Amino acid sequence: MLTILGFAMIATFLVLIMMKKMSPIAALVLIPALFCVFVGKGAKLGDYVIDGVTSLAPTAAMLMFAIVYFGVMIDVGLFDPVVRGILKFAKADPMRIVVGTAILAAIVSLDGDGSTTFMITVSAMYPLYKRLKMSLVVMTGVAAMANGVMNTLPWGGPTARAATALKLDASDIFVPMIPALAVGLLGVFVLSYVLGMRERKRLGVLTLNEVLVDEKVEETETVLVGAGSGASGTGKATAATGGSGSGTDAEDDEAGDAERFQVLDPNRPTLRPKLYWFNALLTATLLTSMIMEWLPIPVLFLLGAALALTVNFPHIPDQKARLAAHADNVLNVSGMVFAAAVFTGVLQGTGMVDHMARWMVDVIPEGMGPHMALVTGILSLPLTYFMSNDGFYFGVLPVLAEAGAAHGVTPLEMARASLVGQPLHMSSPLVPAVYVLVGMAKVEFGDHTRFVVKWAALTCLLILGAGIVFGII
Repeated sequence: MLTILGFAMIATFLVLIMMKKMSPIAALVLIPALFCVFVGKGAKLGDYVIDGVTSLAPTAAMLMFAIVYFGVMIDVGLFDPVVRGILKFAKADPMRIVVGTAILAAIVSLDGDGSTTFMITVSAMYPLYKRLKMSLVVMTGVAAMANGVMNTLPWGGPTARAATALKLDASDIFVPMIPALAVGLLGVFVLSYVLGMRERKRLGVLTLNEVLVDEKVEETETVLVGAGSGASGTGKATAATGGSGSGTDAEDDEAGDAERFQVLDPNRPTLRPKLYWFNALLTATLLTSMIMEWLPIPVLFLLGAALALTVNFPHIPDQKARLAAHADNVLNVSGMVFAAAVFTGVLQGTGMVDHMARWMVDVIPEGMGPHMALVTGILSLPLTYFMSNDGFYFGVLPVLAEAGAAHGVTPLEMARASLVGQPLHMSSPLVPAVYVLVGMAKVEFGDHTRFVVKWAALTCLLILGAGIVFGII
């Protein structure tokens, strides 16, 4: 019964948010509360929620201060050179922009944290997508899949969990998987090229001048609406768009337009060019500390945010202004995480997760025993999507590994196969980082889910197939 209710609760949640019948926050809270009553444990709902909030509180704290930290770094201009480099590569070509998104997400993912990857990637790429009217779900989908492949790094989480659960060395799991993961990452790049070509076909290839002309037309129309249709109104519109004065050299126009085509205002008052190397060193130190695990990640971001605010904005009113500027993102993301705590708390507290895991193991045919690594790889797709990494790696993987060992399948093969589902896992509604991604990109979670699931599953199967071909799994 608990198995059926568990799958029904997850299915109900996904259907309602994909059909946009409920907001993710409301669905994450109300649906599990309702199913908790169905299970007959409504009296314990408070305990389940408190347990869920307690387990996710460090994650919420990390996200809150990480958003503030990277928001300040964007304000002061730390990522402007990166953005200019991407702009130089991408120009106004949708295909290049999508490929650039995948490359940027993969590179930034080296820090092992999905939330920071999405914050940096979206901050750099979102204005380009908006300005060229490109599909934002393409950006979120490509970023999530690239990060999902890179999430298998030993310091990313899943590999360490698999190693801990099966008492193995993380490097013994990860290093042999590199060829298969490289194939998966290449698959993401190829997919980004295909999606980019689709966007190019839909939108065409624009020059910087053409994009800026479109913007000028929009600005002119906006000013005319506000100023009336008289001659003076037209004059205001001309002034607002820079006019069309004669005697301007074409090359100067192109250079000026290229300068104006900035995703971040190069003259914003928050820039701190004299502190650029301090901020770069602070960020490098922060990421190094995360990888080396010198302190818990929430503590690192708390200290980093406080230090970044104090050094870059020594005056209290300026600090308050920066905090206020990023308050929307902080509230949206942290609120989503705490709402997800209700969902995970009920799933775990009522025992639904355990029953679902046991059912999945029990339905495996006896004849599949010698192929348990393949079975584990396939099961990692739905299981890591419908439950947390902790639930899968500490609850399900040991059971699967034990069944595999009875048929001569080594724990190392099982551990490697368990990593296959990560590209899909990173878009799971139980992953807090995905709410950073869709929240900052202003994309509906349901739209992101509908778009990414099929492509992420294909990427997972590509990794699994490469692992089998290379003899890794």
